[in-house]
Amino acid sequence: MKRTQAILATVVAATIGPATHAQPALATNGTGPAQNVVLVHGAFADGSGWRGVYDELTRRGYRVSIVQNPLTSLADDVASTRRILDRQDGPTILVGHSWGGTVITEAGMHPNVAGLVYVSALVPDAGESTAQQYQGFAATPEFVIDVQEDGFGFLNPQHFQAGFAHDVGDADAAFMRDAQVPISMSVFETRVQNAAWRTKPSWAVIATEDKAFDQAMLVHMADRAGAQITRVPASHAVFMTQPKVVAATIERAAREAVAGIARK
Repeated sequence: MKRTQAILATVVAATIGPATHAQPALATNGTGPAQNVVLVHGAFADGSGWRGVYDELTRRGYRVSIVQNPLTSLADDVASTRRILDRQDGPTILVGHSWGGTVITEAGMHPNVAGLVYVSALVPDAGESTAQQYQGFAATPEFVIDVQEDGFGFLNPQHFQAGFAHDVGDADAAFMRDAQVPISMSVFETRVQNAAWRTKPSWAVIATEDKAFDQAMLVHMADRAGAQITRVPASHAVFMTQPKVVAATIERAAREAVAGIARK
């Protein structure tokens, strides 16, 4: 077993469709707030980590859908996300955590996507690979990936909580560690063909205690994309530990993105 360090964490995918609760402020005429949210998870996790964000958003009247990425290739994860986007009935906010940021950068070209939210996520440009995003930034020694002979990677069990979820309780962190979804390490060398953030507005939630990425790297990527940044003290598992902050950012995107498009 070969041990390597660095690259990704979790991404969750959820799709928010038309509101099922009475919220007159949410409209579907293309000029009101986006009613739909799709959540995309990252590496080493699945979509269930978005439960807190899902609960916050559905209480506010949004329709939320969650993508379950196979983590076998960028093309496979993008196809899974597009499958959910196809089911939306109007403007949609597409949200990605960690590796999910790379996925939404490509999948965000879908016509239903009105805006992008990056949650401690990767933000490559067209023609770039995910691995390139790490170049020139500090190493993250607590985020350790064990690569199997078949090319799939798991987070090292001994370093999992420290590197991925230090603000999660011991029992929950142990469950996350033992329920990991491995990712094909080849995905990090795959170049994205399109960067949706170049034509669509974006927002970013940056966890200031993230051990998976250098802080300077997260800020650089978000700034390059022109994202409106929200900082919050949290681990890489920010999508689980700070659901109110993440949901508030998504709601802001839902209210601002469609209005911005209508003004163009």
